[in-house]
Amino acid sequence: MTDEEIDTSDIAPLDENFFAKARLRMPKGKVTVMVSIDEETRDWFQAQGEEYKSLMSAALRIYAEAHKEIRR
Repeated sequence: MTDEEIDTSDIAPLDENFFAKARLRMPKGKVTVMVSIDEETRDWFQAQGEEYKSLMSAALRIYAEAHKEIRR
């Protein structure tokens, strides 16, 4: 699918209100941890390329952000 074929009609424009609420979020320092995951999940991330560990970290960050309010 090309960029022109993608239907973006349901995406609101990024107006001044959006940018007024936007926050710059810089990642904090990283720590190294040992985590056990299933083989299929590891294989999928590795198939995404050399930066698969960064992708795994990003996926965990997105999950944590989405669930922060639930835990409080």
